[in-house]
Amino acid sequence: MSKKNLVALFGGQSSEHVVSCMSARNVIANMDTEKYNIIIVGITEDGHWLKVDSLEEIAADTWRTNRTEAILSPDARERCLLVMENGRVEKIPVDVVFPILHGLYGEDGTVQGILELAKIPYVGCGVLASAASMDKLTTKVLVNGLGFRQAAYVPVFKEELEEDMDAAVKKVEERLPYPVFIKPSNAGSSRGVSRAENREELTAGLKEAALHDRRILVEEQIVGREVECAVFGGGNEPVRASGVGEILAAAEFYDFDAKYYNSDSKTVTDPELPGDATERIRYEAAEIFKAVDGYGLSRVDFFVEENGGVVFNEINTMPGFTAISMYPMLWEARGISKKQLIDGLISHALKRYER
Repeated sequence: MSKKNLVALFGGQSSEHVVSCMSARNVIANMDTEKYNIIIVGITEDGHWLKVDSLEEIAADTWRTNRTEAILSPDARERCLLVMENGRVEKIPVDVVFPILHGLYGEDGTVQGILELAKIPYVGCGVLASAASMDKLTTKVLVNGLGFRQAAYVPVFKEELEEDMDAAVKKVEERLPYPVFIKPSNAGSSRGVSRAENREELTAGLKEAALHDRRILVEEQIVGREVECAVFGGGNEPVRASGVGEILAAAEFYDFDAKYYNSDSKTVTDPELPGDATERIRYEAAEIFKAVDGYGLSRVDFFVEENGGVVFNEINTMPGFTAISMYPMLWEARGISKKQLIDGLISHALKRYER
C-alpha cells in the first residue's frame, strides 16, 4: 500500500503559538512514517506559511527563517499543497491534514473552513464545533440547553469598556459576588485570564481580557477540584470518554504560566472523586461533545465540589499534546499510547467525508 501525504500544520497567529509548537513536536514524533509521508508546515505569528524540513528546526526555533513557502490550496479539484521556492511552484497532493493549532485562527473554525472548501480530510472538529467551542460565551448557551450545571456568568463587550468602564463594572457587580474570574471569550490556554477580588482588580482584568478579544466572559468562582476528561469519536463512530484527570496547579489558579512553565504543577489520572462524580463527568463530557457536533477529539473540563457536585467549565477541540498535556495522558492511562492515539485520530480523519 502506498503512503499517504499528510500535512502537519502548526504555529499560527494566536496567543497560543508557542503551545502549538510544543504540541507539534510530540504529535509529529509519534506519527507512523511507514504509513505517511509527513510534510511539516509552520505558520508564523504574523501569518506567513512556511515549509519546515525537520522536527529539529521546530525544537531549535529556526524554522521561521525558512524561505520555502507552503500554503494549502482551497481548490477542491486540486487538493494540494502549493510549495513555492525561487519563483517556482510545486503542487503536492494532500490526503489528510493534522492541524496542530490552538486558539484563534486555527482551533476556531478558520483553518477548518479552508480544508472544507478543499475537501481535504483533517483531524479534529469541523467548522461549527470548532467555532462554537472556541467561543466560551457560545458554549455557555449550548450547554444551558443540556441542563448541565455551569458557573453563573456575565458577558461584557470591549465596546462597553471603551464607552463606560464604570457601567460595565457595575453590571458585573450587580449579578455576581466577588471573587470572579475574567476570561476572553475566544482565547485559550488561560491567556488573558485573571481573578478579581474587588472593583480595582475587576477593572484591570477586564482591560487585560480586552487585549485578547472583544467579547469577555466574567464568571462566578467555583470552589472545587479542577478535572478534565478526554473524548474521541463522532461522525459514524461512537463517542468514547476516557477516565478523569485532575490538575494540581502550582499557582493560585491554573493560569498560562502555571500550566506550561511551572514544574510544580502536576496532573493525576484516575483521582478518587466523591460519589458518582467520575461517571457523571464522563457522561456529560460525551454529551457536550455531541451537542457541539464534535468530531475526532476534544478535552472537556469540569470542577468537582467537595459534596460531589459537577460543574462544567469549558471544552477544547484541539487540546494540547505537550509533554505535560492531559489529553494524551488520559488515553495512556487507558492503555493507548501516543502513537496509537495519533494513528487513530488520523484514521478517523480519513473517514470524514464518508456517508
